[in-house]
Amino acid sequence: MRVLDYITVRPRIALLVAAMVPLGGCGDQWGWYVVNPADPRGQRNLAFLVDGFSATVRMSLAATLLAVVLGLLVAICGLVPMRLPRLFNRLWVELLRASPPLVIILWVFYGLPVVLGIRFDIFPAAVLAIGVCDSAFQAEIFRAGIESIESGQHDAAKALGLTGVQRFRLIVLPQAVRRILPPLANQFITVVKLSSLASVIGFPDLTRKANELVVTVFRPLEIYSILILEYLVLVLVISSVIRWVERRLGATTRRVGWE
Repeated sequence: MRVLDYITVRPRIALLVAAMVPLGGCGDQWGWYVVNPADPRGQRNLAFLVDGFSATVRMSLAATLLAVVLGLLVAICGLVPMRLPRLFNRLWVELLRASPPLVIILWVFYGLPVVLGIRFDIFPAAVLAIGVCDSAFQAEIFRAGIESIESGQHDAAKALGLTGVQRFRLIVLPQAVRRILPPLANQFITVVKLSSLASVIGFPDLTRKANELVVTVFRPLEIYSILILEYLVLVLVISSVIRWVERRLGATTRRVGWE
């Protein structure tokens, strides 16, 4: 019963343990010696794989920041009472949501130098491509959050004599951000997983490190299994941090009387 209770209370730990079960396989088709921590070769290979964590996190944070800024601007364009900004919003959202991120990454890295004469290094090219792709989803999240604010909030802000910009900055946007924090957090996790696509242009993230190691040790099954565990650990850590932020934000809003 103690084990079952622990699994019930700690579902993320149970998920991680379940994912590690295949590592105990000892069939002839497995060659876990290449990632065995007790073996010097395994230690070197694991260190090489883990070296991609920092690059993945840095690129994901930068791409998410760019996507949030662009998404907010595009969402505002879709809410203003003018036809041209609304048309821009629809075109941006629909075109980017329909475009495969891998194709956008390749186009930014290989196409922009040909079309516009603009050449990016690997890191800014990956950040730009993934950030622009994700901004379409961020824009829809912001739009839904802003439109969910009750009309009474707008009326009260008008009664206080606030201008349209002040109403949006001081009243609408803070409440909207609180409501859209969970979907924004989910999009950050999506960006972390999308970052693996940047390996095709040589970005040294987790996936690129795994690909390089596979062509060295010729054990793709074991290496890619470790790669899955790396992304699983990264996402579980991010999810825990996000839930902590949500709890803190909820406690803060209750103290100031938002609830």
